Amino acid sequence: MLSASEIEQAAADLLAAEATGKQCGLLSLRHPGITLDDAYAIQSAQMAQKLAQGRRIIGWKIGLTSKVMQEALGIDTPDSGVIYDDMDFADGAAVPARRFIQPRIETEIAFVMKAPLEGDVTREDVLAATDYVAPAIEILDTRILRTDPVTKQPRKIFDTVSDNAANGGIVLGPQRHAPGAFDLRWVGAIVRKNDEVVATGLGAAVLDDPVMGIVWLARRMGQYGQRIEAGQVVLAGSFIGPVECPAGTRIAADYGPFGAVSVSFS
Repeated sequence: MLSASEIEQAAADLLAAEATGKQCGLLSLRHPGITLDDAYAIQSAQMAQKLAQGRRIIGWKIGLTSKVMQEALGIDTPDSGVIYDDMDFADGAAVPARRFIQPRIETEIAFVMKAPLEGDVTREDVLAATDYVAPAIEILDTRILRTDPVTKQPRKIFDTVSDNAANGGIVLGPQRHAPGAFDLRWVGAIVRKNDEVVATGLGAAVLDDPVMGIVWLARRMGQYGQRIEAGQVVLAGSFIGPVECPAGTRIAADYGPFGAVSVSFS
């Protein structure tokens, strides 16, 4: 377990990295004994500072839901992060240059809630609390190094969680669907980067059912005294691998009958 001062210092380092665009070192290397509880405490310490500065929480993201990504990091559980009001980009928006350090994108299904969720909820509870679902792009960023340049150690789950689950932004498509209108396991996307197909995937890659991502999140948040609020958006987890988005990248995600969403990077 980290001390309170170590948690505050880690949070300060990550906030400084976000402000300056210069990544900080791996927390898992600095603190070999770091735990997931420590990582979420670091995430919460950043949250407290951002809320004090006037930021608003508009939702939550779930990450590392696919078996491929979990096996790559040697874990067996997803992670989660916070979505703030300044992370919300309009469909078709151009992300300003230098807004992010190393932007990447993933495609997801977004759930917008009409009622709160907390604790030991069921799949049926999630569907009843959902106002609508929509196609979405998550923008990822890394305020922390992906790999240590000296030891070559890659970042671990503790680094990712501390770094707000690598969350950078969200883009919602304009389509709105009742949560039961589609079998979300079969909702997928064809992702084009500069007009070339670079990824495809299906919602079933998210814990076999994207709705179960929301179930997992509500239960995890309950362990930390948090809950999903009405009006918030929840990104249920990606069903493709991350796509690198250097300056000049255009992304278009075609979800077929479910809709479409796009974003570009200046």
